[in-house]
Amino acid sequence: MQSTPKTTLIETKQSWFYFDIQGIWEYRDLILLLVKRDFIARYKQTVLGPLWFIIQPILMTFLFSFIFARVAKIPTDGIPSNLFYLCSLMIWNYFSQSFSNIAGSFIANAHIYQKVYFPRLIIPISLTLSNTFTLLLQLATFFAFFFYYQYAGAALSFHKSMLYFPLVYLHTLALALGVGLWMSALTAKYRDLSHLTQFIMQLWMYATPIIFPLSEVPASYKWIILLNPMSAIVETTKYLFLSAGGVTPLQYSGSLILTVFLLTTGVLLYQRVERTFVDTL
Repeated sequence: MQSTPKTTLIETKQSWFYFDIQGIWEYRDLILLLVKRDFIARYKQTVLGPLWFIIQPILMTFLFSFIFARVAKIPTDGIPSNLFYLCSLMIWNYFSQSFSNIAGSFIANAHIYQKVYFPRLIIPISLTLSNTFTLLLQLATFFAFFFYYQYAGAALSFHKSMLYFPLVYLHTLALALGVGLWMSALTAKYRDLSHLTQFIMQLWMYATPIIFPLSEVPASYKWIILLNPMSAIVETTKYLFLSAGGVTPLQYSGSLILTVFLLTTGVLLYQRVERTFVDTL
């Protein structure tokens, strides 16, 4: 006697505040598969493969050092300019790349959404994790420069504060995920906003203490820079590795609170949009 096929009905949850943590956990293997897929897609048919993600920040570091440190004479808190800029770019590149990838995730993966069900947050989460590999490569590059300048006599040393960097990484991941989900949800409805992504990143970078130290910002304007949650992240990264810069616990807490707000509202908005996104394709 032939058995009757089992039918599973997937119902959309109507509550704004529903968050399917269990569903994401059940599809954790899919996250790993998507991370692997993204890794292969990035390096397939490339001459240098992962080396591109080392070359790019090095070239940007040398360019910044020449223009801003040598020509414009912008101080770097007593740190060798190459180390100062590379340290800033390392964490910024992770945030920027993750944000850009997530912002276009609805449109880029529409063909997958139309064919099979899975928690849609799986893809943005996988993108932040796949970019972690790039961050690790750039972190290794930073330490290579660190060793060189230490050997050359710069006042640099290893200390326990470096061990707190994973916490800053998680903070950056949460912020990239939060603002990325906001942008992804908005571009799903208003497609022309996708053209603003790179422009937003360029403006955001210049509003972040990457090419200048926060210590050089006049006190009357410093609060404006600190409204940017990435400012506290970049300054803290430089403090952990180079003992330069840094923000007060209150200033970092402000960045953390804003990150939690953006992540929470980003998830809620993203899940709201996903219910009707496929129908509007």
